[in-house]
Amino acid sequence: MGVAVLVATPFLSQSTPDAFESVLTGAGAPGCYDMVSIAIGGRGDVPSSNANNQYIVAADGTVLPAAKAGNYSSNWVDPVVNAPTAAVGSDSYAAIYVDYPANMASYEDAVDAGVANSKTVMKSIAKECPNTKFSVVGYSEGADVARRLAMDVGNQEAGDITIVDPNSVVGVVILADAGRAAGEGPFPGAKDPYANPDGFNVAYQNGTTVAPGQGALQGTGGSFGALNGKVASFCSEGDLTCSLPESTSVLQLAVNVARQVNVDSLQKDGLTVANGPQVAAVIGRIALAALNEIATQDDWMKSDQTFLDVLIKVSDPYYEPKATATAGELVQFTTGELLNVAYLPKKMANEVIGAIEDNKNTIAVVQSDPYNLTLGPDTGHHFDYWHDTNAADGKNMTSAQYAATWLTQLAEQAQNGQPSTTEVPDAVGLAATMTASATATPTTAPKSASTTASSAQKVASTKSSEQATTTGAPTTTDTTQATSTSEATATTTTEQASTTDATTEAPAEVAGPVDVVPSVKQVAAGEQQAVRSEGEGAEVTTTTPVPAR
Repeated sequence: MGVAVLVATPFLSQSTPDAFESVLTGAGAPGCYDMVSIAIGGRGDVPSSNANNQYIVAADGTVLPAAKAGNYSSNWVDPVVNAPTAAVGSDSYAAIYVDYPANMASYEDAVDAGVANSKTVMKSIAKECPNTKFSVVGYSEGADVARRLAMDVGNQEAGDITIVDPNSVVGVVILADAGRAAGEGPFPGAKDPYANPDGFNVAYQNGTTVAPGQGALQGTGGSFGALNGKVASFCSEGDLTCSLPESTSVLQLAVNVARQVNVDSLQKDGLTVANGPQVAAVIGRIALAALNEIATQDDWMKSDQTFLDVLIKVSDPYYEPKATATAGELVQFTTGELLNVAYLPKKMANEVIGAIEDNKNTIAVVQSDPYNLTLGPDTGHHFDYWHDTNAADGKNMTSAQYAATWLTQLAEQAQNGQPSTTEVPDAVGLAATMTASATATPTTAPKSASTTASSAQKVASTKSSEQATTTGAPTTTDTTQATSTSEATATTTTEQASTTDATTEAPAEVAGPVDVVPSVKQVAAGEQQAVRSEGEGAEVTTTTPVPAR
């Protein structure tokens, strides 16, 4: 379990404050925007009633699990999601932060809640404002939420749209993508997966450079369906959340186990009487699942599959056995096949050779200290996305600046009434990797009457009834309309995240991102070779625990 906690560390850093009663307030009459960014922060970096963040409410008065940017600020996500406001104004664009548990007490439950809450907010907005376009931006643990959300939206079948129309989602930004496939470029499904998303003619880099390795949560990856070509998935070499070296099977097993136990507790208190039974139950469940997986196979002892391979397979939180071994099959395997001396020597040799081959990079990763490699002060690759320019590779903007510039163009297109045209896949189409069509020809058609009327209604802050919360924001399933609670803040201001207690020793000083984003018009005019804005390079230092998975 020590290894599990060590490998899980890149997904950690901030603690979640204890819940207490507070008054949730929101805007009374909603206003429609041309575009809304759904912002999803990392661990502990989400709005919360604990901090008296002002939540948005649906048209029927239902409090939604989200707060508008300005009522909540993220030191990391703000520079991306606030950028379009300067170009199109706060009447046309808004960024909304989604609340979810954002912890590692139960990682899968936290991410599932994040996906559910994001869907609730998007469906609520789309119901009242059907012409609103969406972007989704996620970082760290929020990147996992963003990926799963985008996959769910993009893989809806035609005629069965239960979330929002994929055509209404114009861009997805994933910073530190734990579901990234090995060798995958930063723009999966795009016509040029290494240079730019479809419809955005600004190159992210020259060539085909990608981070080595793969995401630490391979079971969560897959096609974005109708959103292929609309996704920017950034990964920095050395960030173990998205660039875990191949041939590190033991570490992959540790990650799978960590996703099912209370790592928050283990990290804070170690193995105790309180959390020990859960750890034992998870390990026992995995062992029984492995035995069942082997016993239901024909002649497993003759196969090249190792026991470690089986453990990795069955330890995935979403593993489902294809069959359940009978008592007779278990007896036959344990007393017959397993002890068959004819098979045993070769199988033991395969186990040793396979374990060495599948873990030839494990020792190197452990020796490099995964915590410092990913989250170390001044060197942590989990924070490269705000200072990863590289002139040698033609990267004149950081990943965050590039994403902000792209979102700004999307917001300008939404303001001008340019639709996003994508073909919603049918059941057959979902079986293959799909490419989203390019952005449609600009149109000068005016907004619909409902959108224009709703846009005229501006946010008047009203108090809602006092509510008690225990986990942060409610996880709701079906509401109507989300609305803003305050005007967006200026994009040239870097918000400093408040300091919270961390459950593990985090770097005391972390360089925060500088909120400087070149305009789309500047880049399009040919100035992308040296995109610099006043103040670039002078990083703002904040004393804050490192937000991570």
